[in-house]
Amino acid sequence: MIWLQSNIALKFLRQNLTQTALILVGIAVGVSVIVFITTLINGLQANIIERTLGTQAHIRVEPPDERNLIAPLSGQAHRLVLEDPRAQRLRSINNWLAVQSTLDGLEAITAVSPVISGPAFARRGAVRKSVSLVGIDPVRYQQIIPVGNDIIDGEFRVGAGDAVIGSLLARDLGLRVGGKLRIEAGDGRIATVTIAGIFELGVRELDLRYVYLDLKQAQSLLDLPGGVTVIDVTVTDLFQADTVARRIGQLTGLKAESWIETNAQLMNALSSQRLSTTMISFFVAVSVAFGIASVLAISVTQRTREIGILRAMGMRRSQMLQVFLIQGAVLGMAGSAFGAAAGYALVWSFNTFGPRLFYIPLMPSLIPVTMLSATVTGVLAAMVPAWRAARLNPVEAIRYV
Repeated sequence: MIWLQSNIALKFLRQNLTQTALILVGIAVGVSVIVFITTLINGLQANIIERTLGTQAHIRVEPPDERNLIAPLSGQAHRLVLEDPRAQRLRSINNWLAVQSTLDGLEAITAVSPVISGPAFARRGAVRKSVSLVGIDPVRYQQIIPVGNDIIDGEFRVGAGDAVIGSLLARDLGLRVGGKLRIEAGDGRIATVTIAGIFELGVRELDLRYVYLDLKQAQSLLDLPGGVTVIDVTVTDLFQADTVARRIGQLTGLKAESWIETNAQLMNALSSQRLSTTMISFFVAVSVAFGIASVLAISVTQRTREIGILRAMGMRRSQMLQVFLIQGAVLGMAGSAFGAAAGYALVWSFNTFGPRLFYIPLMPSLIPVTMLSATVTGVLAAMVPAWRAARLNPVEAIRYV
């Protein structure tokens, strides 16, 4: 019986060949737009996040801010407080090795790196530049920010008097690999380092100011022996960084700030992009549904006599209902197959012949999910015409001209 119903459904579609072809084209265009736009937005967002997080940790763990403590009053005394915020000095994280061990044991965290950073001056001859010293454990830090991949001259090597600096700083100071750089951190704390490598992260502020040193040498220059000012953390799920940061704060009592918090405007932009993509997909799906419904409604009107004959021959209402639902499913499936192929071609063309500013990967699940959605949409769109066909009175339908 299913085979007979399918044959009847296909016959009705062939009899309305022009309308069927047009709606197939409409479905194909709609599905290709959904596939391409979704892939483009996902690729764009992934590229933005990669560029943003390529130079920063997912979470930064720091000592809590220092606050003024006001002595309690006794009795019925009153006071008028005129308070200035307390200046935040460079401080080490208390017992940071224990904090590091705790973070290493959390499942949601993939990498942990202690860092000590602070201001200094870099001098070469009569030229002096304000820089940011960054003392690191190279092995751990490379798991957070792979600076070694951005070395344009020399190698990423810190320790034993070696340092790695940004390309813009090297240009301004006239330095190259093997050159000497004098670092002045104040209060007579001075060191001369050899340039082992020059990096280019693509962020002007970092390429102009960052000087990577060994952890111990930076501790000595910043007068924090044995201390670190920040613990950088990366997590498994980027978009769960806020949740992990709150957990870290509760476990350690330290200030844990996620990339989502520090890039609030970026998150708003990403959320707006997702919303716009969802709206485009929704309205395209609605247009496809109306197109399918209109074709099947015309089919019911033009084939009223045939429907009456089939009903008079014993076809039940439920069977007639299934005929038009099958038509909707066939239209949705066939149109979505053409559309998925067209969408794949658009993605391939963008990656091959486009501006090549970034690559947009096509998710393996996107095409089958889109095709399934289009097929379901076709069935739902066929409900009203199918119900109308099933409700036709056989006698009145046969007399219809």
